[in-house]
Amino acid sequence: MAARKLRLHIENSRRKNPIFHTLPGHWQAACRRHKALARHIGAVSFGWDGDILESVLPQTELVIGVPARRDGLAQRAPNLRWLHSTSAGIDAALPLDWLPRGVVFTNNSGAHGHKAEQYMTMAYPLLNARLPAIIANQQARRWEALFSPSLAGKTAVVVGLGDLGGAAARAAKKNGLNVIGVRRSAQKHRHADRVVTYKQLDRVLPQADFVVLAVPLTSETRNLLDGRRLDLLKPAAFVINIARGPVLDQDALAQRLRRGRLAGALLDVVEPEPLPADAPLWTTPNLLITPHVSCDDGEHYIDISLDLWFENLGLMLAGKRMKRRINPGLGY
Repeated sequence: MAARKLRLHIENSRRKNPIFHTLPGHWQAACRRHKALARHIGAVSFGWDGDILESVLPQTELVIGVPARRDGLAQRAPNLRWLHSTSAGIDAALPLDWLPRGVVFTNNSGAHGHKAEQYMTMAYPLLNARLPAIIANQQARRWEALFSPSLAGKTAVVVGLGDLGGAAARAAKKNGLNVIGVRRSAQKHRHADRVVTYKQLDRVLPQADFVVLAVPLTSETRNLLDGRRLDLLKPAAFVINIARGPVLDQDALAQRLRRGRLAGALLDVVEPEPLPADAPLWTTPNLLITPHVSCDDGEHYIDISLDLWFENLGLMLAGKRMKRRINPGLGY
C-alpha cells in the first residue's frame, strides 16, 4: 500500500521583493531535481498574503513561508508538522509563543553564505582603500590623493559565526586578515584564528581594524554595538553590518563618523528599512549604504532555498533530526 502523501502550502507576500516569491515554476523545477523526495508530496497550494490560508490550513502538514497571521495556529492548523521560513532571520516572528507545541520551525540559514562571502571579499578592500571618501571627492570634483596601507595582517573581529559570519571570516582570510570570531561559545571555527564569547567582546574590540556584525537579531544582540563599544575601537577602524539594523546604534555610529572618530563604515542593513529620503544617515561622511542586498542571490535564491528544504524533507521522512531548526528560547 502506497504511503500517504503530505499536503504542502507555500505562502508568499507581495510586500517582499519578487526574488523571494516561491512560484509554481520554482517548485516544479525543484521537484525535478529531487524526484524521489517529491513523490512524498501530494497537493501543493500557493497563497498570497493570506488569501487562501484559512481554507487550506486545516489539511496542511507542511508550510513554506511564515504566515502574517500566526495567532491560534494550533487550532487553525491541527495537522501542521513543519513550518519553514524562507528567510534566515526570524526576528519579525518573535516571540515564538504562537508556535504550536511539537511543530518544527526551520529557517533558511545556508542560503546566504556564498553570496555573503562575495560581498565581504569586496567590502574589506573597498573600505581599506577609503573608497567612501574617494567617491565623495569625485562627486565634489575634488582631487585628493588618499593613500591606504596594505590589508594583509590587519584584524577583523567577526561577531557571529553562523552562515553569514562564517562567510565574513572566509572572505577575511582570503584578503590576508587575521580573524577573531565572537559568538555564544568559544568553540573553534576553521576560518578564525581565535574565538571568544560575547562576554569578551569589549576586550577584542580595541584590536579590530574591521568589526563585522553578522548575528541574528535577538534581545541579546539588540544594540550590541552601541556608543560605548564604538568608543573602544581605534580611530582607524571600520564597521560593517550585514546582520540587522538594530544590532548597531547607527546614530552613535553616524556621530563618530562625522567627528572623524572612526575611519568608515559599510551598512547593508539599517533601521528602518527602507531608509527615509530625509534620514541624516544618507549624508554621513565615510559611509556607504547598500539596500539589504549583500547576501541574497538575485537569480537563484528560491532554487537554493528549495534545495535546502528538500534536504530537510529527506531527514524528516527518515526520522532524523532536521537541520536549521529554530530554538524558541534563543530566537534563532
